[in-house]
Amino acid sequence: MEKIKTTVIGAGIVGLSIAEKLSQNFDELLVVEKEESFGRHASSRNSEVIHSGLYYPKGSLRAKLCVRGNKLLYNFLKKHDIPHRNCGKLIVATTEEEKSILNELYKNGMRNNVEDIRIISEEEAKGLEPEIHSHGALHVPSTGIMDSHSVMKKLEFLTEKNGTMISYATEVSDIKKVKDGYILSFKNDDFKIKTEILINSAGLWSDDIAEMAGIDIAANNYELHYCKGDYYKTTRYRNFQHLVYPVPTNISLGIHIRINLNGEVSFGPNAYYVDELDYKIDETYKQDFYESINTYLTIGKEDLHLDDCGIRPKLQAKDEPVKDFVIKNEKNLGLPNFINLVGIDSPGLTACPAIAEYVEELIE
Repeated sequence: MEKIKTTVIGAGIVGLSIAEKLSQNFDELLVVEKEESFGRHASSRNSEVIHSGLYYPKGSLRAKLCVRGNKLLYNFLKKHDIPHRNCGKLIVATTEEEKSILNELYKNGMRNNVEDIRIISEEEAKGLEPEIHSHGALHVPSTGIMDSHSVMKKLEFLTEKNGTMISYATEVSDIKKVKDGYILSFKNDDFKIKTEILINSAGLWSDDIAEMAGIDIAANNYELHYCKGDYYKTTRYRNFQHLVYPVPTNISLGIHIRINLNGEVSFGPNAYYVDELDYKIDETYKQDFYESINTYLTIGKEDLHLDDCGIRPKLQAKDEPVKDFVIKNEKNLGLPNFINLVGIDSPGLTACPAIAEYVEELIE
């Protein structure tokens, strides 16, 4: 049986960030990924937004790691010349009543040390984005967009350059706790490895990995729910200068204007729970998109066309409040150096370099 000091399960953007960070200082590091290549799920099916950190409760991991990750991620993008754009965003009040929500978001952003945010008038919002109608907006300059595939490609390159092996098409089927570590078995393979440090960054399957390690996921509130979101695209508009968001809902940031680095415009995601991992989409929610978008931008149904979708791993039932990230050394559950990451949805993409720092600090 081969022995590896540290093993990371999952090669999404978070797993790759952790591996790249650890590979700078750790010997004998392995990454295993069930898919044929990196980032095949949540990491590549999202809005590619660099978030600011203003939405999340003060002191939460989401808040701290997003604000820290925002700075680290921009530095990484600039250092490696990865396509990105610090475009900023507007969160718009679509009614007079929603202006109070903007004020609360502003206060929360200030508590989280989000820089340069400010409430702007309807007139100033119109000056920044002439097509948008609102009753005022919250301007968030630190928000941006990036090419997430290029980020993951660079992380993969740097990780392997530092001597770490990434093994694709390698699905964990069993984890056995032993005195001085963990024995991993793999699907369709008799090969086993023993590892002292095990990092669960399996995304949509992170609750399954936690359960394999012996954690009662129901008792610890680690059970994931699949939350799906669709996107529609349009050719009616191009080259918005900012991302444009409505005020958030209890399970998502709302159907927003998504722009890519080529200036193309799409809308989404919405949010609804599903029982299976299925990326098929249809026009079931087209009316919802049409009505939501038209609260801040005039568009016809004929100008909305299905684009793509993604699925987020949500750590709450449909009627429960959003919970924080789970990023823990599970030594209190009798699993020392089993570093458990569960429910890493938005803003995980932004927070990934800060998550990597945090994980390194948890290892004993």
